[in-house]
Amino acid sequence: MNEPAISTETEFSHLEREFPILEFDPDRAPIIDPQREIKPIDIPERCVICFFQDVINKLQQQHRLTRLADTKSEIGKHPIYQFEYQQQFLALFHPGVGAPLAAGLMEAAIARGCRKFMVCGSSGVLDAGLDPGMPLVVTQAVRDEGTSYHYLPPAREVSAHPDGVRALETVLSRHQIGYRLVKTWTTDAFYRETLQKIALRRAEGCLAVDMEAAAFFAVAQFRNVVLGQLLYAGDDISGRTWNRRFWTKDKALRERIFWIAAEACLEL
Repeated sequence: MNEPAISTETEFSHLEREFPILEFDPDRAPIIDPQREIKPIDIPERCVICFFQDVINKLQQQHRLTRLADTKSEIGKHPIYQFEYQQQFLALFHPGVGAPLAAGLMEAAIARGCRKFMVCGSSGVLDAGLDPGMPLVVTQAVRDEGTSYHYLPPAREVSAHPDGVRALETVLSRHQIGYRLVKTWTTDAFYRETLQKIALRRAEGCLAVDMEAAAFFAVAQFRNVVLGQLLYAGDDISGRTWNRRFWTKDKALRERIFWIAAEACLEL
């Protein structure tokens, strides 16, 4: 027997736009619902999302991580851990690279019970005056990726949660560490950062470029959780040629950024 049609033209015609990416649907009951498919576990509500696999590896070598669960994909297993800092427990996971995977792993963490997030990573810069390693507190992201458009209505930008920004500023000020508040350009295609696109993003106030921030902020708003993001200034694309600046080589810097994020997470 044939199953009844899920919808009719009259039921979805109000969503249709010239470009599919603009067809936001606010329906909160998707076919694959993480809140239904992923069961809650005993997990800290505070969670650090860390892009630095070298830092995670070091914590493992020091036997400071407890593996709580795995999210599985065609890549393999994506573990979520627990660690202790300042006599409190926090969750921890690596979000992969790119907005779709990062958003999916964040969804899994929310479904398991995490509610307060701090992200630490690195970014390209659109201003050569941002020295390598400069901490960057993200306040807004230009939505030049695809994932955020499935969580929020179309708009040019999405903002970080003010509590996330405030927590990072509190910790950085406490340790007398200089930083910049920045708007970032979130893009899916790092091989398509052209001179004209870079000029356009600089004109609208972007100082950094990344691949996930807009999606993180959109998921956080949709799921009503708190999230802040700390980046450090990495490679420079502000000139006519790419300046790598070897931004991944400073292991001590990456550890320092991680522990700042962990302390800021405790502030939430």
